[in-house]
Amino acid sequence: MLTASRSLLVASSFLALAACSDAGAPAGASASASAAKAPTLPASSVAAATPTVTASAAPVVLPPRSDCPKDSAGPGTLEQPCVGKGAARLMEAKWTGKTDDEKGPYFAVTNKSASPILYGKIAVFFYDKAGKQLEVKGKTKQLPYLVCAGSNLFSGIMKPAEKATLTFSCVKKSDIPEGTAAIEGEVVVVGFADATEKKSEFYWSNQDLAPEVRAKGGVK
Repeated sequence: MLTASRSLLVASSFLALAACSDAGAPAGASASASAAKAPTLPASSVAAATPTVTASAAPVVLPPRSDCPKDSAGPGTLEQPCVGKGAARLMEAKWTGKTDDEKGPYFAVTNKSASPILYGKIAVFFYDKAGKQLEVKGKTKQLPYLVCAGSNLFSGIMKPAEKATLTFSCVKKSDIPEGTAAIEGEVVVVGFADATEKKSEFYWSNQDLAPEVRAKGGVK
């Protein structure tokens, strides 16, 4: 009887172990199946996800204009203007000696070119009694001069030989450095008006007129 009981107990234990083993099998099989079904990106997708670095395009070089002002050459765009050199000036801007508390210094401006001018860019310099160039306070650092530019810089079109007394919005009395005895302006870029006189047809520039270190009187 004892032997039969022990045999029955062993058989029951074996069945219990077999049941536990069978119960754990589906979980392991399910995990394996999940792992097997994990998606794999095709090589083309991986390549597409990688950013491609391309070299920036070289600036387009335009042909020169045939009607650039004398002793200048270039395509005539604002980015690639007709380029003048040395002491060439198409506009004259002289300080009158008068400075308004609100509008700033007054300049006597003359169009010395043979064409009507609409756009302009002027560099304004400041000097002490000894003729030393004074730096100007900028937003983040000291500057050698102030610059104003725009299609309404001259308050409208200026015809050949026309004269006007003007102030410029970028130069207020508060911008003038302490110790200033003389103020000088150089018009370094001009835009020639088209037939409508409402927009510029082409541009001229002479950056030689506005070096960072400029003696009083400018380039002769």
